[in-house]
Amino acid sequence: MKYKFLIYISYSYAIPIGNPLEKEIKKRGYTVHWFSDLKDGTKALQHKNNTFNTIEDVIDYNPDIILTATDSVPDFLRGLKVQIFHGFNAEKRTFKKDHFRIRGLFDLYCTQGPSTTSIFKNIAKKRKHFDVIETGWSKVDPLFPISKNSKKNIPTIFIASTFTERLSLAHNDDVFNEIKKLTNSGDYNFLMVLHPKIPLDIVNKWKSLNSENFTFYDTTDLIPLFKKADIMFADTTSAIQEFGLQEKPIITFNHYKPKPYLINITEASQIKSAFDNTLLNPSEIIKELASFNNNLHPYFDGKSSVRVIDACISFLHKDKRYLKNKPINLVRKYKIRKRLGYFTFKSFNRPFTLELKNNND
Repeated sequence: MKYKFLIYISYSYAIPIGNPLEKEIKKRGYTVHWFSDLKDGTKALQHKNNTFNTIEDVIDYNPDIILTATDSVPDFLRGLKVQIFHGFNAEKRTFKKDHFRIRGLFDLYCTQGPSTTSIFKNIAKKRKHFDVIETGWSKVDPLFPISKNSKKNIPTIFIASTFTERLSLAHNDDVFNEIKKLTNSGDYNFLMVLHPKIPLDIVNKWKSLNSENFTFYDTTDLIPLFKKADIMFADTTSAIQEFGLQEKPIITFNHYKPKPYLINITEASQIKSAFDNTLLNPSEIIKELASFNNNLHPYFDGKSSVRVIDACISFLHKDKRYLKNKPINLVRKYKIRKRLGYFTFKSFNRPFTLELKNNND
């Protein structure tokens, strides 16, 4: 059978999540288009020629499977609605407000590893209106196979920061001044990326450090930078878990919930010694990372996109009468319509099922 896929996003950072899926879908000869419900994502998709500009175009396309890398999806679209996640669980908020919030809009959750699968399956048993299949996360497919960095005279440090101001190292003047001093020392090579939601004045402040030993990258494609770096310096950004899959050390600044696999510091004056000590002897941290990764994302074959597409097609044809109707969610459905400027009474509260044909259509 031929299938029609839609990759549904809101922000530019979702594009590296969708790209490996798009590649796999096209490899199989199926159709795939993109749609963003916000300007940031729409702007970032301008280089692609398989995008829809309006929700009316999406409705006319009538996708079979909607791969969603954002928190919501229109209930009035017919296709199977699949949550593929826009990040790992960064634990920036309380349990109810974080990774495991169930919005009653999705038919299937393609989870990243045991640490998320177990919780989503427990919720699914109680709610009974969606199912869960563990697949791994498409975004990290290009990270594999992991290659070790060759020895360099000057270590490379990747810096990333979340947009949440109270947690963000990018907003901290003491951190900025310390990194500026270390940049001028010539002892380190810095690569930096900031979350697309961080205010422009903060971005420009860090860009001012651009020099022989500091490079600011305006990109959401982080994996090439991960591969170049020896260690990471971050706060509570979800990019920590992505970087950590390489089993390279991570230093965090005032992490919201410090973990054994992280080296957490609380003062800017500690940054240099943390860098130097970590570069010298990271063995214990690497052991902790390896253990954590096996629970977070135990897939190191770069084939999570394959598993996602397989899971979606299998679930698309599955008899789903064991699932309840999704909740009514009138307020949330109204907000979706308001965001898209499209108002309709139509709503698909049952998961979409496509009859499996026996011919070669």
